[in-house]
Amino acid sequence: MSSCRACNSATVTTVLDLGLVPAADSFPPAESSPEGDEMHALAMGLCTTCGLAQLLDDDTRADEPRGVEPEALTRAASRAMDEIARRGWLPDGAVVREYGSPHGGSWIPDVRSRGITDAAPAVAGSRPADLVVDGFGLMHEPDQAAALRERRALLRDGGVLVLQIHSFATIVRERQWTALRHGHFAYWSSTALETALRATGLLPTGCWESDLYGGTLLVSAMRDDSVRLPVWEDDLVTARRVRDAEAVAAVTDPAVVSTLGAAAVAEVEAVRATLGASSRAGVTLAAYGAASRAVALFAMAGVTTEVVGAVVDASPAKWGRRMPGTDVPIVGPDWLYAHRPDRVVVTVPDLLPEVAAAHPEMSFVDLNSATEGLRS
Repeated sequence: MSSCRACNSATVTTVLDLGLVPAADSFPPAESSPEGDEMHALAMGLCTTCGLAQLLDDDTRADEPRGVEPEALTRAASRAMDEIARRGWLPDGAVVREYGSPHGGSWIPDVRSRGITDAAPAVAGSRPADLVVDGFGLMHEPDQAAALRERRALLRDGGVLVLQIHSFATIVRERQWTALRHGHFAYWSSTALETALRATGLLPTGCWESDLYGGTLLVSAMRDDSVRLPVWEDDLVTARRVRDAEAVAAVTDPAVVSTLGAAAVAEVEAVRATLGASSRAGVTLAAYGAASRAVALFAMAGVTTEVVGAVVDASPAKWGRRMPGTDVPIVGPDWLYAHRPDRVVVTVPDLLPEVAAAHPEMSFVDLNSATEGLRS
């Protein structure tokens, strides 16, 4: 990549380099050998002009099996729609268009349950909408500026765009280096996103926060030539507070963001040590969640079936496959009862309450908690 995905400047510096890892969205057949898995560069750059953290070159081909949306995501989307309705952005007869995540899940059923019949996936050239929602769709667009212009083009006068983003401040603060993955091209801070919105003819109108993924933002905007201004004062106050916190945390400083590299090394070593110690102690382990964010971690830690018997996942589309770069098969929940592992490590913390409630007789622990004491 020669220029920034948002502002097109040539001031992108590498801040996290994971080397060569398997493609995050390609889960090979279980019977195939991991020795034949292709390896791809995975690195994050930070634009020192606009502040966008972004995926550097990506030569993978998106081919991820559709997942089952976790309850945490469904609840977060429903709460977001509650907030949108409370702000008056979902009037009777509203036209709603959605840019969704390719991983699965949609806000459209929730919108229709509120009596809005004209709600559908966003298509270029559709008639202008009162509300355009984006549930983690933007990050999957290689050209961020073009994607924002496309979303602007769908808004009518006074229409509102709501973008759900995994806050980059959260990623830096919580050392969430596994958020970096192929196919995820942008990691937005509120500060960088507001700059990009203005540059593409959109006026930021504030944000509100969600605890999903440790810290998610719902950022609203409208066309900068709108006559009607659907501004919510509390959202402006929240936006200022978030920007101030980002400035203190220096999330657009390459030196600060580069600490994610040390976090990656520490977590990989901690996972390797934790799994090895459990295996030596005779504790049988499984994992839950064949998440794309776990691909690089499993491959870098050298996870094998000697330490993790299988990765359980709710999506039938992933059964009969394996984690890339490893020989660990992906199986359905019934595997748990056939094999009865002593402990199940959950790869995505937001999944823990859901899977623990669904399988109360099993012992679950999230990966972060299992390795926390071994990370510096």
